[in-house]
Amino acid sequence: MIYVDRPAWPARGRLWSHLISDVSLAELHAFAETLGVPRRGFDRDHYDIPAERFAMAVWLGARVALSRDLVRLLRASGLRRPKHLSTPPPPSTVLRDLAVSVPDVRHMPDMSRQEVQDRGAGIRSGVEGG
Repeated sequence: MIYVDRPAWPARGRLWSHLISDVSLAELHAFAETLGVPRRGFDRDHYDIPAERFAMAVWLGARVALSRDLVRLLRASGLRRPKHLSTPPPPSTVLRDLAVSVPDVRHMPDMSRQEVQDRGAGIRSGVEGG
């Protein structure tokens, strides 16, 4: 289930809500994407969403809960990630998550431009050639 608290947290000239899932982070990310919240709004175990998106979150099915209940739900589900226990992901993980699947031309010195483009098209479509 997805939960949201009322917009009450001031930051950057706006009020913010917290959006959580007591089921999985995958459910939370999918809901946030449906809501149009960028991934940069994710903070360890919740999304920060601006007050303007609160009504839409509720309309899409998020249950309104008190902030203290969000923390209780996260703890009970095992999804709570407090700041003091969080470590930043290793740089290789961050780069892997941001990486775009493109051919590594350093390993294709004898290929024509067309061959490189064809291989890139195959990788993007999920079928690697050559």
